[in-house]
Amino acid sequence: MPVENCTMFTDFVFLGLSSRQDVQQGLFVLFFFVYGITLFANLGMILLINADPRLHTPMYYFLSNLSFCDVCYSSTVSPKMLADFLSEQKRIPYNLCAIQMYFFGAFADVECLMLAVMAYDRYVAICNPLLYTMAMSRRVCTQLVAIAYVVGLVDSAVHTCLTFRLSFCNSNVINHFFCDIPPMLALSHSDTSINEIVMFTFIGCVVGCSIVTVLLSYSYIITTIFRMSSTEGRYKAFSTCASHLTAVAIFHGTLLFMYFRPSSSYSMDTDKMASVFYTVIIPMLNPLIYSLRNKDVKGALNKVISTKLCFR
Repeated sequence: MPVENCTMFTDFVFLGLSSRQDVQQGLFVLFFFVYGITLFANLGMILLINADPRLHTPMYYFLSNLSFCDVCYSSTVSPKMLADFLSEQKRIPYNLCAIQMYFFGAFADVECLMLAVMAYDRYVAICNPLLYTMAMSRRVCTQLVAIAYVVGLVDSAVHTCLTFRLSFCNSNVINHFFCDIPPMLALSHSDTSINEIVMFTFIGCVVGCSIVTVLLSYSYIITTIFRMSSTEGRYKAFSTCASHLTAVAIFHGTLLFMYFRPSSSYSMDTDKMASVFYTVIIPMLNPLIYSLRNKDVKGALNKVISTKLCFR
């Protein structure tokens, strides 16, 4: 379409998850409850880790950063989605759409890399315990977290800039509930081949590096665990790693399904359901997965509760 015939929109309209008012009201109650648990569980995890000196270790330092990412990238989507459930016109200004895409992509990348860092931390702790204190010093841990944030912020900036250089002339209606890359590419009438190549390359590198790190780390971990003579030691090592493996499998499985398919299928309803899972459900599940299977976290929580009861 020639530029002079292009009608530039100042905002976008979401189709959302449903057009039925009664269904939207039910979804509002459900996701308001889920988002509340997400905030309570993740912020509670951060406060608990900071309050208990026994949890001032690299593993829990990374876990507190993971909880922070869950709060941030869930909060870039959930408040707007909840507001739209109660609104007839689900509009978002052009600039706010770009901001939402940027911060969601950045924190999703950070979470992806944080899971890899946590796998590496478990590898060092189990396979090289004598070198753990030196290899995972406070400085090293801070540097690993900083690298994850820098990569996430830069990667998301590239995708956001490339997406919003496209023309959106034919329609401003996004068949989704937030500004994500795939539905935005499907909406544009411009040539999106460069965007798709960059998306597959950059996201592929981030996700690929994370998955490779996790697989390599756990291949060494599993080998080391089977060499342990103590049954109790094996159980403790498996118990420590099980929560992390569960979180990795859920997050990466959904991410691969969402971003590594042809753009022709991006408008399908299954994509929106997958997006709900990794934008709303996973941030709620992570702290529950780590706390329910972790004796240290349970012990710290019981200590806090007991202390509060004693002061009454």
